Amino acid sequence: MTRRIDHLVVAVKDLDKAAHLYQRLGFQVGGRNRHPWGTENRIVQFPGSFIELISVGEGAAISPHRASAFSFGAFVQDYLRDREGLAMLVLDSQNAEADAALFAEKGIGSFEPFHFERSGRRPDGSETRVAFTLAFASADNSSKAGFFVCQQHYPENFWNPEFQRHDNKATRIASVTLTAPEPERLRSFLTAFTGVKPGSPDGDDLSFRLSEGHIDVLTPDDAAEIYGSIEAELDQPSFVAFAVRVEDIQRHARWLASAEIPYQHIGSRLIVPASAAFGVAIAFEPTQY
Repeated sequence: MTRRIDHLVVAVKDLDKAAHLYQRLGFQVGGRNRHPWGTENRIVQFPGSFIELISVGEGAAISPHRASAFSFGAFVQDYLRDREGLAMLVLDSQNAEADAALFAEKGIGSFEPFHFERSGRRPDGSETRVAFTLAFASADNSSKAGFFVCQQHYPENFWNPEFQRHDNKATRIASVTLTAPEPERLRSFLTAFTGVKPGSPDGDDLSFRLSEGHIDVLTPDDAAEIYGSIEAELDQPSFVAFAVRVEDIQRHARWLASAEIPYQHIGSRLIVPASAAFGVAIAFEPTQY
């Protein structure tokens, strides 16, 4: 079964300031949650996927990476020392332990599955519990691009239609864009990670079709042509943009203008530049794009 985008991890230094921007963009942003090791997040949820705004909380006690244990907290902490932006891509998993074994077999990560739980809030404010198991993968020379899959153990406590209603009428995450000096070098890794082969490349670029979404791998120059100024690691892979589907693109253009958020109208897409969105360009596209 083809994997889907489960969530995107957007690392920011000021969590509430980032949440305020996403609210101005028209998203409903959830309350603050804290992981057991001290990172804190606020979530923008869609049916079956979400955007995770994340920062390092006060008093965090983050474990370092070990040979057999990828540290989610350490990756976020290290990323934020250099920049803000889209730090990690997360696909869904039905069995994270089996996926960890699969990644080891394919040579893209020999890491132990990582299980954790945290408290959450229902729409009425009452507390609930959610739990996840993660299986990590690692591409060569990719210290600024993280990859893992996520298994939800109590999905009924996490996914909620009330959290998926957005003033901008956003419906789902459509794609994520990764830049690399030589996209072809990521072909084998991403084929093993996603479980699908890329479609016909456009020049040096690659595209991996997922369930209801896709991953595009572009050269920095090609990404800059699409998204304008980008914030990328020119010598290694770096996530630079993601796209969200909205029901009415013209309505959303008026929304952004009213909120005084800078954007470019390129073709049928509205693109908020990385400089205005904590290091990652955000593209809004019509449902029929």
